[in-house]
Amino acid sequence: MSKALNILGAPLQSCSTDPVTGFYRNGCCETGPDDRGRHLVCAVMTAEFLAFSKSSGNDLSTPMPHYQFPGLKPGDQWCLCLDRWKEAHKAGHAPNIIASATHQMALERVARETLMAFALDVS
Repeated sequence: MSKALNILGAPLQSCSTDPVTGFYRNGCCETGPDDRGRHLVCAVMTAEFLAFSKSSGNDLSTPMPHYQFPGLKPGDQWCLCLDRWKEAHKAGHAPNIIASATHQMALERVARETLMAFALDVS
């Protein structure tokens, strides 16, 4: 279990192990000095977001076996780069998130209220 905290102030939970996500491919949206993309947001993929991301130059739906990347489909959970989520939000295509699996460092660049408006795991 990670020692990092999520945006709720609790221990960071796993985002996905099927497919295995995270910069470190451990299922969690953990980060470190070598994660220049800041893969902090546990997002639930939608067809709309995947199309937006592909049109913006980041194809997340096509498998790339040489990187052990299965390609994502709607419903998959994935640790997104914070800037990609912000870009999608600004364009009106932001996917929902899992707050318990989104790293607290996301709050340094996105307001808690903004992220929580997209959270599926809180009421």
